[in-house]
Amino acid sequence: MDYIFPPAPQVVLPVVGSAALFPVRRVYCVGQNYAAHVAEMGGDARQPPFFFSKPTDALVAGGGDVHYPPMTSDLQHEVELVVALGKGGSDIALDEAPGCIFGYAVGFDLTRRDLQTLAKEKKQPWEMGKGLDEGGPISAIVPLAAGELGADAAIWLKVNGQLRQSGKLSHMIWNVSEIIANLSRYVRLAPGDLIFTGTPSGVSTVLPGDTLEGGVDGVGELAIRLLAAPRPRSA
Repeated sequence: MDYIFPPAPQVVLPVVGSAALFPVRRVYCVGQNYAAHVAEMGGDARQPPFFFSKPTDALVAGGGDVHYPPMTSDLQHEVELVVALGKGGSDIALDEAPGCIFGYAVGFDLTRRDLQTLAKEKKQPWEMGKGLDEGGPISAIVPLAAGELGADAAIWLKVNGQLRQSGKLSHMIWNVSEIIANLSRYVRLAPGDLIFTGTPSGVSTVLPGDTLEGGVDGVGELAIRLLAAPRPRSA
């Protein structure tokens, strides 16, 4: 088959305990899914879940060096449990949702908060605040067979060794099964989809040169360093 230019490579993630790779299809995110974070962002925790997307190629497998993005003076961190789907469908029943889960990962939803806030004020889309290049560092996926996640599993993030975010998965307003079932009402989910499930309170501004470390009990840890240099134009 001929192409006008070479197609983008398939985005893949490593899987703990396997030589096989997880091919990523789409990346969904749940907005404000921890009550304390909703409060610090000035929202209402009683609202139904809402969703947005990140570009698949925004993922940075394994973390490491990440370029500080342009067009922002307020880049903020959000650590999240990420659900990797092995099955999908539309209008998935709540009791069938767990069977769609392949495994879990730790993800950072890096956010140009100033651009997101401006978009909210103008009732515009969030893409430029959330869809930045290298804005989705993510760990290797831990298969579900490796063990169920407890509701009291801790989720945390440190900046330069200082604890900034700390919570438990039980603090989520909508649990994983509810998220999958609800999202499947809007879009047809499929194997390879990822869902970032929201972040606890404590989000704050990070700067070039900062090191971020985060984790979820039973899943793993993730670390990145923010490079002062911008992302190369040819990348």
